[in-house]
Amino acid sequence: MSFNLEELKKDYKTSFLADILERLEREEKEVREMLDSDESLHELAGKELKYIQEQREATEKQIQDILDKEKAEEALREEFPNEAVLEVRAGAGGDEASLFAWELAHMYERYAELEGFDWKINYESKNDLGGYKEASFEIKGKDVYRKLRYETGVHRVQRIPATEKNGRVHTSTASVAVLPIKKKVNFEINPADLEMEYSRSGGKGGQNVNKVETAVRLIHKPTGIDVRSTNERSQVANREKALSILTAKLAQMKEEEEAKKYAGERKGQIGTGDRSEKIRTYNFPQDRMTDHRIKKSWHNLPKIMEGGIEDIISALESGETGEEEEN
Repeated sequence: MSFNLEELKKDYKTSFLADILERLEREEKEVREMLDSDESLHELAGKELKYIQEQREATEKQIQDILDKEKAEEALREEFPNEAVLEVRAGAGGDEASLFAWELAHMYERYAELEGFDWKINYESKNDLGGYKEASFEIKGKDVYRKLRYETGVHRVQRIPATEKNGRVHTSTASVAVLPIKKKVNFEINPADLEMEYSRSGGKGGQNVNKVETAVRLIHKPTGIDVRSTNERSQVANREKALSILTAKLAQMKEEEEAKKYAGERKGQIGTGDRSEKIRTYNFPQDRMTDHRIKKSWHNLPKIMEGGIEDIISALESGETGEEEEN
């Protein structure tokens, strides 16, 4: 095996082994030089060379095992990156749907806090009641996409709204999309296909953010996909953030076209918000959440809506199934 010792020394996982390998190479060279200068030492030098070579092979195997593991981990990071964008959008149900979209975002934010993930607002559009018409968030943390990838789809809520005078249960929907942000994306956007709009940001950030047109909206004309970023402090930063999200969306769309296996996970799709597309129902009168894909239900909605979804995520990851309860 041939290794670049200088490169190995830069990696804390292999630096110690690189020093050992360098020492063994030096000792092997010294023994061979000694053998060339005095043939009477042939037997002794032969034993020493054999020992050094055995040590070299063992060290090289350790190094190769570490490099292979790093390569596998890198491939896993590319498939399940530690950065994702989560989008929520109100579906059918008017103001109640917008309030539910806000509650879903709050649920994921609380889950992110419990998991130690970083959570940041990219863009939010609220109605008069404080609910979300639509919103986008950036989440960073170990295994964040692997854990949240099954949250994509239409979520349905059944409950009596606060404004309901006759005590009737209403049904509303909100859509969730979880988009992986990968470091290596083999996809380029033609600048001619982009339309860019600038506006003043209405979020936090001080007077500068509100007076200067820092908010950015990118529209990809061929597909009609648009992405907004408003919470960075400069127009350039918002443009870069919006472009990275748009690139990820388009790259994922291309992957889905080329590999039908991704369609089963519905990655990157947020649907129309129609009730018929539901993947999950939150039934408040019965204090029950049901995931229709694995036909399994959980109770204690107050805990779930405060980020207590680790059992649900684990069940989805393992494909654990149950018997779906009637809604």
